[in-house]
Amino acid sequence: MNTTLALFPLEMVVFPTEKLALHIFEARYQQLIQDCIEEEMTFGIPAFINKEMRYGTEVKLVEVVKRYPSGASDVICEGLRSFTVKSFTPTLGEKLYAGGKVRFLSNNDDGTASQRLRFYTLVKNLYDALDVVLPEFDPGLVTSYSFAHKIGLSLEQELKMLNMTEESDRFAFLIDHLSVTVPVIQQINKTKELIQLNGHFKNFDPLDFADYKIQDE
Repeated sequence: MNTTLALFPLEMVVFPTEKLALHIFEARYQQLIQDCIEEEMTFGIPAFINKEMRYGTEVKLVEVVKRYPSGASDVICEGLRSFTVKSFTPTLGEKLYAGGKVRFLSNNDDGTASQRLRFYTLVKNLYDALDVVLPEFDPGLVTSYSFAHKIGLSLEQELKMLNMTEESDRFAFLIDHLSVTVPVIQQINKTKELIQLNGHFKNFDPLDFADYKIQDE
């Protein structure tokens, strides 16, 4: 079933459960935020990528952090559920902001404990390889969206993940990505170490080959 939703297209992917900080300055989106406050309505953020809008996420306004004399504001929104864009109009009725018809996607939370642990372990390995501190996080609460923006996915990869309706598929997708990415970064680190050693005296570990014998051919 299609649903009419106010739309705020952005050149980014927003995931369900994600907290998103936005600076609102255009008049049309100032009106949108005011309507969200007065009518407790939600709106959609479709990903505008390669001049297409195919998928997006419904969000709700959580907090208006700051208001400016110009009418602009800083707000916090939270992602709710993903959707496909069925139609789009630059103005929704008499409103200044855009809108359209969307169809919400189902979500099957079928991820396994082993996938969750494998994903979290790979994320930790990635952060260790990058020499970045991993924020404290309960591994048991990890979802496929927990680090989705922070593991080197391209916009196209994020969009592909957004339209997946099975948590197990999202975990598999991310695990495949990290299984390739982490070894590459680890190898780059080793290469950097070798480059830094260039021109320096190398301290080789002594080899014990006293019992080594040449095999007769």
